[in-house]
Amino acid sequence: MNKSKIRGKIIKLRKNNANKNFKISLDRFFSFLKTNKFNLKNLGGYYPYNFEIDDLEILELLEKKGFKISLPIIKMNNQMDFFRWSNSDPLKINKFGIPEPISTKKFNPDILLIPLVGYDNNLNRLGYGGGFYDRYIEKIEKKKKIIKIGLAFSYQKLKNIPLTQHDKKLDYIITEKEILK
Repeated sequence: MNKSKIRGKIIKLRKNNANKNFKISLDRFFSFLKTNKFNLKNLGGYYPYNFEIDDLEILELLEKKGFKISLPIIKMNNQMDFFRWSNSDPLKINKFGIPEPISTKKFNPDILLIPLVGYDNNLNRLGYGGGFYDRYIEKIEKKKKIIKIGLAFSYQKLKNIPLTQHDKKLDYIITEKEILK
C-alpha cells in the first residue's frame, strides 16, 4: 500500500477514535525525561491538529518546570521554523487551519515533539506528506544534535513504512502503551 492510502486510512481511524480519550500519561512522559537524563530545556512542540495526540498539557507543565517552549510556523516552499511561545501567548491560524505563534523570536529547540500519522518499530515516521518536519530536521541537524520524539496513538503503528531518501528517523516514539527507542 502506498503512503497516501496509508495516511487516509490512519487519519480516518484517528477521527473515529477521537472521542475515546486515548492519552499519553503525563507521569510516563516525565518519567521518560528523567530516565533519559535529558538536561536540555529548549523544547519544540506542536499545536494538535486533525485528531493528533494533544501535547498542550505536556508543554504547559514543562514550561512551569522551566523549559523554554516553541511551536512551528510554516513558511514558503514547505519550510518551517520554530518560534518562542508560552501557553498565555496568542496564536494565529495559518493557511492549513493550524494555530501558530505570532512571535518573531526564532528558536532552535534541543528536544522536538513531533506528531505522527503512522510509525513502525524502526522509529520511522509517516507524516502528512509535505515534508515539513523532514526538511526542518535536516536543516537544524546541520547546526546541532536534537532529540526527536514522536507522539502517537498505539493504533497508528504499522508493520512497515515505505521510505524515501528524505525521510528522517526519530529517536523515540511515545504512545499511551509503549516507548520505542
